[in-house]
Amino acid sequence: MERKILEFFQNLRIREKKENLKISVIAGGISPEREVSLVTGNGIYQSLLKTGYKTIFIDFDNNSIDILKSVDVAFIALHGKFGEDGTVQGLLELLKIPYTGSGVLSSAAAMDKIFSKKIFICENIVTPPFIEVTEKNIKNIEALKTKVIKNIGFPAIIKPNRGGSSIGVTILNDNNGLEKAVETAFGYDNKIIIEKYIKGKLLTVSIIGKDPVALPIIEIKPKSGFYDYESKYTPGLTDYIIPAEIDDIISKNISDIALRCYKSLDCEGFSRIDFILSDDGIIYALEVNTIPGMTPTSLVPKAADACGINYDLLVEIILDCASLKL
Repeated sequence: MERKILEFFQNLRIREKKENLKISVIAGGISPEREVSLVTGNGIYQSLLKTGYKTIFIDFDNNSIDILKSVDVAFIALHGKFGEDGTVQGLLELLKIPYTGSGVLSSAAAMDKIFSKKIFICENIVTPPFIEVTEKNIKNIEALKTKVIKNIGFPAIIKPNRGGSSIGVTILNDNNGLEKAVETAFGYDNKIIIEKYIKGKLLTVSIIGKDPVALPIIEIKPKSGFYDYESKYTPGLTDYIIPAEIDDIISKNISDIALRCYKSLDCEGFSRIDFILSDDGIIYALEVNTIPGMTPTSLVPKAADACGINYDLLVEIILDCASLKL
C-alpha cells in the first residue's frame, strides 16, 4: 500500500513550470501559533530552495500585500486565526494569486470546531458530545456546570472554538476548575467548546493530493498523558506509532471516515484529521486541520515518510495542488 502511494505521486505537473514561477512562503502572522508557524514556514522555504524553486519568505503582516502582488503562487504556512481560517485565503483570491491548501469556506468551516462538528453530525460521522458556550451565557457558572453534567458528563475537555496546538485547552475530571478553564479558553476566542473527553487511542490521518489519498494512520502517545503544546513540539516527549497498531478492518474504517470528513468540508491539497478510537471500539472524529504543521515533530511529514515520501517531495505535492478556489 505504501509503495503504491509513493508511485502515485512520482510525476508532478508543477515541476514543468519550476523555472518560471516565483513562490512566496507565508508564515508567522499574529495568532498564538505564530512561533510554530515560523518553524513550519522556514522548513518549507528551505525545502523549496533546495529543490530549485525561486522562493521568498514572508513573515506576514499588513505590510505584506505589496510583496504578495509580485509572486505567482503562495504557499500558506500560517497556523490558527488570521491565516488558517479563510482570511488570508480570501485576500489571495482577491489578488488572484493561486495558493496551497483549502479554500475560503473550507478553511473557515474547519477552523470552527463547533461548525465542523455540526457538519459531521449531518454527514452521520460520529463525534464526541459537546456544548457551545459564548460569553453571553457564562454569567451563571452554576447553570453551566449543571448543563455540562446533564449533556456531557466528566471527564470533559474545554477548548477555544477556533485555535490549535492545544493552546488554551483544559481537561477536567469534575466540576472543580470549570470556571477557570472557561476563562482560559475565552482568552483565545469569543466562543468555546466543552466536549466529552473520550478515553482511548489518539489517532491521526493525513490526506494529501489533488485526488486525495489517506496516508498511514499514526497513533500519538504523549508521555505526559495529554498531547499539549509542549508534547507536540518538544522532541522526545511523545511516542508515535506508524502505522498505528490497530485491526486492519478498523484501520480501513478510520481512513474511510477521514476521507469523508475531508470531503464533507470540501478540503483541498492536504489536511490532517484527528480521531479517538475509544476503549469500547467506537471511532470518534475530533477535528480537521487544513494547514497542519510541517515542523520536525509534525505528523504529516511522519506519515508521508512512512510511504517513502520525503519532506521535499511532500512539499512539492502540496505545492502541486495550489490553485484559485473561487
